Amino acid sequence: MAMQNEFLRWARVHQLTGLSRSTVWRLEKAGQFPLRRQLSANSVGWSLVELQAWMQSRTAATAPAPQEVTQ
Repeated sequence: MAMQNEFLRWARVHQLTGLSRSTVWRLEKAGQFPLRRQLSANSVGWSLVELQAWMQSRTAATAPAPQEVTQ
């Protein structure tokens, strides 16, 4: 089943990530966060699919390595 994409406004991005506006801006500039998209003259949004992929990559990057069991 294909994921449906939608654009999220700042309040939802902040709620999902817990990041401040300045941190998101800094990560965007460094190429480490999905780029915002201009939705109209006065609004921007972030792709839900791209944001979910970013969150998944952060989870994978911070997950502890599995411990090897010796007997």
